[in-house]
Amino acid sequence: MWQARGVEIVATDRSLPEARHRAAVVEAWHHHSDTRDVVDTHELSAMVSTNRVYRLVLDDDSTVIAKTSNYGSFFMFAEDHDRLHRCNQLLMGSRYEQFLANAITANGRPDIFYDGEVWVVFYNEVPIGDKLPRILTSGQVDNLAEEIADFHLECAEIAPQIPATSKTMKIDAIHLLDSVRDPHASQQFGLDQSRLDIVHRHTHRFLMAVYEQGYDYWQKIPVLIDWNLGNFSVEMSGERFRLFSRWDYDWFRVESRVLDFYFLSRVSSRTGDVTRFTYGAHTMLEPRFRRFLRRYHERFPLTEAEVLFMAEAYRFFLLNYVVREGRHFFRHDIWRSLQHDVVDIHLPMLDQLDLTPLLRELKF
Repeated sequence: MWQARGVEIVATDRSLPEARHRAAVVEAWHHHSDTRDVVDTHELSAMVSTNRVYRLVLDDDSTVIAKTSNYGSFFMFAEDHDRLHRCNQLLMGSRYEQFLANAITANGRPDIFYDGEVWVVFYNEVPIGDKLPRILTSGQVDNLAEEIADFHLECAEIAPQIPATSKTMKIDAIHLLDSVRDPHASQQFGLDQSRLDIVHRHTHRFLMAVYEQGYDYWQKIPVLIDWNLGNFSVEMSGERFRLFSRWDYDWFRVESRVLDFYFLSRVSSRTGDVTRFTYGAHTMLEPRFRRFLRRYHERFPLTEAEVLFMAEAYRFFLLNYVVREGRHFFRHDIWRSLQHDVVDIHLPMLDQLDLTPLLRELKF
């Protein structure tokens, strides 16, 4: 239990037993219009989130991937997969036509099973290429920046043909602002009043930045947000590489490209992609990330407003994915640790975060 200034904080683990997820996968496959039988099931879950991932071996020796979930909203999950499927369709003919894992469809739409409590989607298994090292070389940081810029350019090209989404940063932040003022907020979030006040202040500050910057009029593209070495692979060719496959979409959105940069700063950092989960802001000011931004900016120029808004995108990440949704998404013990770090350390330190050195780096 997390002791908050003498107040006992109790949170409930709402994840379902693993057997319940497996049963949903079996039922979902029976509902899927496929004559092949499942002969074996292997769990691939990273054991970080409440989701479960399985590889199904079929009677013709082919495989499919099943993902099950029960957190959040089925309807938002289904909408995300509809938009992802549209992205895949629009990327056909480009160098990224095989990059994103494709959901298995029925009648031209992702075939998602829903029993009222659990939902299941099946994917064609994507081949996994080479993994980048935990700590990138300077040349690999440049290479990654070029690859991400090219991918963002392609996403910007197709974005006008993707329907708007119901889930936006502004809507999520407004919901959080209302929630932390609810009389039962302490029980809902597992936070005492002083910590709820911190969350409220930072949520309000984020929404004011959205309003003042005219964010509603910014270009919105498909973004994947959670870039870490465990969810994408590359194709190496000598000292160079190209993006090869990506298979994790838990935080997919159609928003500004700046939402992707915090995690890219972590991959570029001097400590590299680490397994201990905490979300400090220091990686956004490291020389390696400045190098990343310089090369990215050469390929797909950033605006001054976008560079400064990276602080707000980071603030939103902490508020939404850890405070607001973390108890549903992360495994309970990981969520408790992350929530402690965010509310007691990372959000207060945001008051001192100054990204203007990045502007000088890009010669604004």
